[in-house]
Amino acid sequence: MWQFKRAGGRFSQGPGAYGVKGHASYAGAMDASQQQGSKPILTITVNPALDISTSTERVSSGHKLRCGASRLDPGGGGVNVARVIQRLGGQTLAVYTAGGPTGEAYRRLIEAERIPSLAVRIQGSTRQDFTVDETSTGKQFRFVLQGPELSEPEWQACLDLVAGSMLAGGYVVASGSLPPGVPEDFYARIARLARQAGAHCVVDASGPALTEALAEGVFLVKPSLRELGLHFGAALEGEQSQVDAASALVADGAAEHVALTLGEAGALLASKSGLIRLTVPDVPVVSTVGAGDSFLGAFVLRLAQGRPLDAAFRAAVAAGSATVMTPATELCHRTDVERLEAELSNAVP
Repeated sequence: MWQFKRAGGRFSQGPGAYGVKGHASYAGAMDASQQQGSKPILTITVNPALDISTSTERVSSGHKLRCGASRLDPGGGGVNVARVIQRLGGQTLAVYTAGGPTGEAYRRLIEAERIPSLAVRIQGSTRQDFTVDETSTGKQFRFVLQGPELSEPEWQACLDLVAGSMLAGGYVVASGSLPPGVPEDFYARIARLARQAGAHCVVDASGPALTEALAEGVFLVKPSLRELGLHFGAALEGEQSQVDAASALVADGAAEHVALTLGEAGALLASKSGLIRLTVPDVPVVSTVGAGDSFLGAFVLRLAQGRPLDAAFRAAVAAGSATVMTPATELCHRTDVERLEAELSNAVP
């Protein structure tokens, strides 16, 4: 049986997993959350990526491309959500996989940000993603690698850690792609575990993983327009078709809340209480990498803090907008989020 225990300020687990030395243990982080009046938040990332970003004058074939300075960030949906929550003053636990030299580099970056974490050691190497900004045109090229194949004991260890860490009344955020070897219903299994524990399951996924999670039923889902269109097999080009699709998921019981991100067109929130649509603030767009994760991190944090649904939604749009103002794979800054959050609140009639 998979077991873990706290030991000397760290979490130690059975073979194949290890904890990260942060400034606080998970128990300490959750105590801090509750003292702040916030519900506990857990994130799970089974296909994290060491994000490498750089720039070059022009992307072309046939010869070497001389690049500018590079940047390394620990990426992947759930980890990015955890990083944003921490930046905004919240507390969370990030569960993720790590393996090989890139996994060790990834783990050190997580440790440097002092995020309470539990990592499952895997045989394969943690993947890398590449983002290249073409300075002559302003275009951005993103190369997303597949990721290592996980064995059943590895992905089952992730489920066991999640099951043993989630708390009643808290939030469990399952976000990002699934690597080879992980079953398509992985997020659906997490949704089932969350329901059994009395926790709220939040999913940000696409394709079969999204379909399976919705079939199980979740608290909140955050698809992009493309992801929702693929789920319904339709383009969803008109505003009414977008409203109908998001509302259908709520009506069918697939999700209590659907936060549909629409890029520069803003975002739509559908729930049993009705519809909310927000446009994005007028900000300079530098890079869109991580905007969706920032959106979700701020949304879940504000809900965990007991904020009303509309206020949490405004915070989400503010965080997504704040992230596009930052270069490459950098995430949002707290000062920008709070400023845009106030602007959106003041714009409410």
